[in-house]
Amino acid sequence: MATCAEILRSEFPEIDGQVFDYVTGVLHSGSADFESVDDLVEAVGELLQEVSGDSKDDAGIRAVCQRMYNTLRLDEPQTQGNSQVLLDAPIQLSKITENYDCGTKLPGLLKREQSSTVNAKKLEKAEARLKAKQERRSEKDTLKTSPLVLEEASASQAGSRKESRLESSGKNKSYDVRIENFDVSFGFLWLNLLLRVPAHISLLHVEQEVAGDDTPALQSVLESDTMREDLLQRERELSAQIAAGRAEGSEAAQLAEIYAKLEEIEADKAPSFLLGLALPLKCSSSPPGEEFSGGWRMRLALARALFARPDLLLLDEPTNMLDVRAILWLENYLQTWPSTILVVSHDRNFLNAIATDIIHLHSQRLDGYRGDFETFIKSKQERLLNQQREYEAQQQYRQHIQVFIDRFRYNANRASQVQSKLKMLEKLPELKPVDKELEVVMKFPDGFEKFSPPILQLDEVDFYYDPKHVIFSRLSVSADLESRICVVGENGAGKSTMLKLLMGDLAPVRGIRHAHRNLKIGYFSQHHVEQLDLNVSAVELLARKFPGRPEEEYRHQLGRYGISGELAVRPVASLSGGQKSRVAFAQMTMPCPNFYILDEPTNHLDMETIEALGRALNNFRGGVILVSHDERFIRLVCRELWVCEGGGVTRVEGGFDQYRALLQEQFRREGFL
Repeated sequence: MATCAEILRSEFPEIDGQVFDYVTGVLHSGSADFESVDDLVEAVGELLQEVSGDSKDDAGIRAVCQRMYNTLRLDEPQTQGNSQVLLDAPIQLSKITENYDCGTKLPGLLKREQSSTVNAKKLEKAEARLKAKQERRSEKDTLKTSPLVLEEASASQAGSRKESRLESSGKNKSYDVRIENFDVSFGFLWLNLLLRVPAHISLLHVEQEVAGDDTPALQSVLESDTMREDLLQRERELSAQIAAGRAEGSEAAQLAEIYAKLEEIEADKAPSFLLGLALPLKCSSSPPGEEFSGGWRMRLALARALFARPDLLLLDEPTNMLDVRAILWLENYLQTWPSTILVVSHDRNFLNAIATDIIHLHSQRLDGYRGDFETFIKSKQERLLNQQREYEAQQQYRQHIQVFIDRFRYNANRASQVQSKLKMLEKLPELKPVDKELEVVMKFPDGFEKFSPPILQLDEVDFYYDPKHVIFSRLSVSADLESRICVVGENGAGKSTMLKLLMGDLAPVRGIRHAHRNLKIGYFSQHHVEQLDLNVSAVELLARKFPGRPEEEYRHQLGRYGISGELAVRPVASLSGGQKSRVAFAQMTMPCPNFYILDEPTNHLDMETIEALGRALNNFRGGVILVSHDERFIRLVCRELWVCEGGGVTRVEGGFDQYRALLQEQFRREGFL
């Protein structure tokens, strides 16, 4: 059968070279999108009509398009059902696009200098239509980047006209989100397509940093459910019609239906979300943008998301700003969540409580595992072990064949066998050795002499900023060089204030702070990034803080916390959140303190670094007091648990297990379980 190019030449012998190249380019580049001959006529029919002059009418042009359409269909490879083909090797679009200049345009849109007999306006109109179709399936936004960090990522995925038509017609009612063969890059791509999520799926993203506005908290939660707002608006309209005497008889039935739907979507549960996340109702009229801190704004954003009940809920580190009570409440609630949740988290216990599947991001790829986090750890170890065994077995097989080839390479009688073995080697799949993950090692220097207690204590301390709102009353606590104390409690209970009283940064209104004369405290603030100079490198940061030492000593200190090589000389602003935390640890430990006070040290750290931090604190010979909400970290490090509440501090003898049981009982009393 003739090709499309031959059909064009035979039907339009006088066709201009520019038009011929353009039409053939459209046919080959867009063949997958032509679902019917109508699509082909729409793409090139008007242009061919212009080329033919008066020799062909609309029916003739359609007949030519039909022949080309049939040819395109026959040229397609035949597949059975939804069979998939395993590629020999992964294809990374980001590497392919590096070979293209960002200013490259589609071949069909390039202008040529040769003369043309085609109507230029109609040709331009056809090109504009094709470009518009491509723009409808793509998003070409200029990414905003800083001089130091490319903060915006773009994702691309192949799409098809058939899927778009199913979406627009409402026939696709699947709630599965299929995102296959996609690529993520930083910077502008010459062809940048959106990841395809079905239009009928509601999606809500709760980010790590949440901005507030002037809407009262309770009202903000209520407005997040658009279905509820629509029902209430309709209810007001019907009630107004009845009150004005303009009722037509069906209003009562419509109102009953509206009330039934409101009850079905549980539209009255907004206050319970605020209470569950420890946002007291007395604060529900406070404007979050003006009075709520980052932690409270995160709680409000979570309450809005849970009340809206989207089909796909995206949570980015939701536990970073929450206290232990709020995390336990969120765990209990999400375990009965009816739709899909995609969460990014480094809280191991939180993932064990809510996750049914784990997606592991590593080496620029994603690997899926069934089960919770503990199951993922075991499955990953087995997978890596099997992968290494397969690699070693193949290497032995390759060596065995290579020995035969080397032995008989120049033997004429064995030439055919040697060639067969060579082809066998070429056909073997390329297996790579397992990339061993670098073990994170942290160590706190402890080259100091121990001294006898009392080391650090508060006796009968009262403290407040405003006499009408007392934070602590008759507070008495103590710690020594053997202490491993964790402080828990709801946000706003005074945990950070107590740490500052212990360090001496705040003076008690009444009472006494005792500290040993040889006590040297290292303090890690939950807002540690604000204390770093982001415009200099990590090496320069230490040199300014502790001048007079050789550069090798600064590099060695940073290397203890995984900041080595090129990372040590990059501006701190260009480092990730976890890397900034490591720089802060290096700065804190440089003067060799003998007592550490840590306020939320695990925020922004990955799981491996959290484990390494726990091991380092256990091996440290000095004392430790820390505030944390990470259950696994608390269990790993702490021997003593303090609960900060009601203007005082209570020691929980049973540790975290007893504290968790007390919170679960409180949830049952409040009706959350």
